[in-house]
Order: sequence, then structure tokens, then C-alpha cells
Amino acid sequence: MNSSIFREYDIRGIADTDLSDEVVGNIGFSFASMLIENGLSTISIGRDCRKSSERIFQVLSEALLKSGINVVDLGMITTPVLYFSLYGLKVDGGIMITASHNPSDYNGFKAAIGKNVLSSEQIQDLKERILVGKYVSLEARGSLNEFDIIQDYKEDILKSINIKRRIRVGVDCANTPIGLFAKDILVSAGCEVYELFPEPDGDFPNHHPDPSVKENLVDLINLVRKESLDLGISFDGDADRIGIVDEKGDFIYSDMVLLLLARAVLAERPGSKIIGEVKCSKNLFDDIHNNGGLPIMWKTGHSNIKRKIKEESAPLAGELSGHIFFADKHHGFDDALYAALRFIEVVSSQSKALSSMLSNVPKMYSTPEIRIDFPEKEKFQFIEEFKELMRKDIDKEAKVITVDGIRVETANGWALVRASNTQPALTIRFEADSELNLNTLKKEIEKKLREVSSQICLF
Repeated sequence: MNSSIFREYDIRGIADTDLSDEVVGNIGFSFASMLIENGLSTISIGRDCRKSSERIFQVLSEALLKSGINVVDLGMITTPVLYFSLYGLKVDGGIMITASHNPSDYNGFKAAIGKNVLSSEQIQDLKERILVGKYVSLEARGSLNEFDIIQDYKEDILKSINIKRRIRVGVDCANTPIGLFAKDILVSAGCEVYELFPEPDGDFPNHHPDPSVKENLVDLINLVRKESLDLGISFDGDADRIGIVDEKGDFIYSDMVLLLLARAVLAERPGSKIIGEVKCSKNLFDDIHNNGGLPIMWKTGHSNIKRKIKEESAPLAGELSGHIFFADKHHGFDDALYAALRFIEVVSSQSKALSSMLSNVPKMYSTPEIRIDFPEKEKFQFIEEFKELMRKDIDKEAKVITVDGIRVETANGWALVRASNTQPALTIRFEADSELNLNTLKKEIEKKLREVSSQICLF
């Protein structure tokens, strides 16, 4: 078994090799054991449209049934629909079979016990049970029942939406399962919908389902411009991440999407805590503060954010990658379609175009996320050494944040250096108030990085 498939936030690997029938079956036996030891016996299972998903479902469900676990088969759905089932059905947990935005030959699992996704520690526990063959089961075989949950999901996410004027929206479903119901829900909410690629196809023939990459938004941008739409929305492979373009076809970074959503939430819930991950723009945290909120900067990773939003009783959280979490009028998990509805609601509440809604946000210059290959066993030690160096050499006026890696904030910008939780890599990002200050900051940080490891080369 390839142990590297057990990652920080989920289980993911190449379907035909890493997720053989034996491995999938053992994952089922291990997860069943975790449920039984906690006195639990019923879970929901959903799957995406990848060609390996049906095989994996059959093997996984059989292992669970043999262990005495009752299975509710939700069919082809999105990850947020699976999460909704934890609230809408009488189940003790759930598993979504998906590899999100990974290439079509990948697959994997996002799992939950109760209403909580598995922590990194629980994922490692699941792996260890397989390695030692530590399984428990009930005497009686579990039951298998199919359930069509989409109508319940539709009613749930629409009950809190109030779109004040008709919005013309382009929607790129990227040949993923969201295409089965996104248009129906958006039309029911009062939108005029222009749709691209709604047919689920596990080969993703039109483009890769990752809305954080601008190249994947070309068709959507062209549609928005051609039809003079108010905005465009795109989803990732399992619809827990969103990408948005304005009426001009310009991409809006997800931290700025979060900024606009935060303004709306704070107008109704002043003083609320709003959570952004450590890669987000300083403009986000400043704007939350300026609008009467309490900004919280937190660790990258959807499972980390889900736990934090509960701990802080925060109504809203988000990540630069496009995960948006609403506990305000919703359940606190990342649902891109619900986030789209809330964002459309914000746009509909104003008479001006989306592109002008950020006009009062200071202009900043930033890099995309820079990934540098770095040995898995050495990356966290490198970060610790870099932290020590920066603490010694940093300007007294600068602010050091170590919630996830190290983020250094100066008067003119900030730099983030952290270890990736999912790959043998370092991730680095810069932002500054001018191109000159951005380039200066990049050179200064690269020099410091090379003091720790001469192999580092950013540009």
C-alpha cells in the first residue's frame, strides 16, 4: 500500500494503482472499525463522475456492509451535498468518493464522523489500522438503501436566499456533477442562467475543473463578455471551491470574494469574527476590521478552517483557493453553490456593477502562490530554521505571524513562507503596495531563504 495517499486533509491517489480493490476494501474495514468503536452504525456515501468512482463505491460499500455498517447510497453528487446529508439525514457519518480537481486518473475519499470531517490525526489512525490489520465488526450485515437527496438539498440552501433583482449569470460546471442541478437551483433563486459544460464526464474534456487557475476560466470569460452578463461562476471537481469573474470577465481572487461577503455579513452581524487563511491579502483583514468585524488569520486547509469556524462561532470563513464556509444561515461547511448564491445576493443588493464594488479597496500587487519542491522529511525543519533567522534579523517595525509557517508583515507589504501539507514543497506568496516594493520584498526574502538553504531559487 502506498502510504502517501493518506494526506493532511483527505485520502487521494491514482485510482488504478494506489486505490486497488484490496486497498479500498481495507479503507472500508478501517473506517467501519472507527465507527463501531464510537457506537455508530450508519453512513451516507456519494461519488463524483470519475470513471473509477463506481468501482470504488462497490468495493467500499461491500466492506462497510460486511462490517455491519448501514449504507445510504446518495449516487452521483457533490461533496457539499454529502456534507448536507450529515445534517439532513439520520446518519452517523459519510464518505465522498472524489479526487476534487486532480487529473481524471486520480480518485480518493473525504470522510466524516458525526458532522466533522476527519482530522489529519484521524486519517493517520485510519492508515495505521490498515497497516496492523486492526479491524472490528458487528455480527449482522449492514443494510444498503438508495436515497435521492437533491430536492432536500435544494430546499435547504434556498431557504435563506433573497436575490433582490434579476442577475444574469454564466455558470461553468466543468463537466462535473454540479451540472446535474446547479442551473435548476440558480433559476429557482431568481437568476437568468447561461450554462457551460453541464454534462458530467470524468475525463473533463473541455478543461480541468480547477477554478483557481485562470486558464480554466477562458470559456466562462468569453461567455460573460459575449452575453454581457453580470458575472460568471465556476466550480471545481467536487463543488466545494468557487471561482468568480466580474462583468468584464476579470478574475476576482477568492480573498476579495470573501471581503465582499464579509461586508454583507457584518452589516447584519456587527462585531462578528471572520476567518481568512494565512495566504489571504492584508486588504481582507483590514477591511473586516474597518467594517466592525474581528478578523482572524488561520491555518491553510479546509479541515483546519472547519474546526476553527466552530471554535470561534464565526459566521464566515474562506481560503484563497476558493473554499468559502458559511455558518451564517448555513451549516459551516464549504459549499461553492451556496457561496455563489450568497455572492449573487450581495451583487443584487447594489445598483452598481460588480467590478466597481471593490473600487474602495487599496490597490495591491501580489504574486500567485509559488511552490518550490523540497524534501518531505526536511520541509518543516527548514521552516523552523527560517523562523529563527527572521526573528533575529527582522526589522523592529515588522510583524511576525507564525500561525502557519511564517508571515512577515512590513509597512509596505508581506511575505509568507510555509510548508505544504499535501506535497513535498514549500509555498511562498508576496504582496506589496507597489511593484517596486513587491520586487524589493521578494529579493530580501529570497536572500534570507538562501541563508538557510542555498538550493532555494525563487526567480
